[in-house]
Formats: sequence, structure tokens, C-alpha cells
Amino acid sequence: MSDKTLTRMDLSEAIFREVGLSRNDSSQLVESVLQHMSDALVAGEQVKISSFGTFSVREKSARVGRNPKTGEEVPINPRRVLTFRPSHLMKDRVASGPEG
Repeated sequence: MSDKTLTRMDLSEAIFREVGLSRNDSSQLVESVLQHMSDALVAGEQVKISSFGTFSVREKSARVGRNPKTGEEVPINPRRVLTFRPSHLMKDRVASGPEG
């Protein structure tokens, strides 16, 4: 596993090189797409990207947890969590590795 992280700048640079938009326009495009995705998720909508996967928000109810060190019961508040479910194509691609 590498420690490389794909950043917003990497995405905008790839758009600049492959699509031909200016660096500024490429950066604005990346920001706009991420903002639309964020807004949809905050509103409780799913974000489905074909051949990639689906982002969705789950409501988790309150429950009682346990501190593993002391065994003490601790209440866990209800919360919303972001989930990602990869598509079958993405799962297959990741499983085959970089040479696949």
C-alpha cells in the first residue's frame, strides 16, 4: 500500500491535462461537483456515480455501548453517518490491483 493521497488539486490537474480546461476552470469544476455532492448528502439524498458507487447517509439510533477497557456502559447518542457502497465494477477493479 502506498501513502499517496488523491487531492482536490490532483483532480483539477487531471481535468486540466485531459479535458483541456484552464487550471482555474478545472479547480472550479472540482469544487462545484464536490459542493453538489455535499449538498445532496446533507439533504439526505443518495449520490450514485455509475461504475463507481453510491454515497448515502444513514440514521443510527441511540444505543448503549461499553468501554472495552473498564467494561462501563456508556450511552451512544443518535447520529447520522456517511456510508459508501462501491459498485461491482469498482470492487472488481480494486480486487485485481494496479496491474488489472
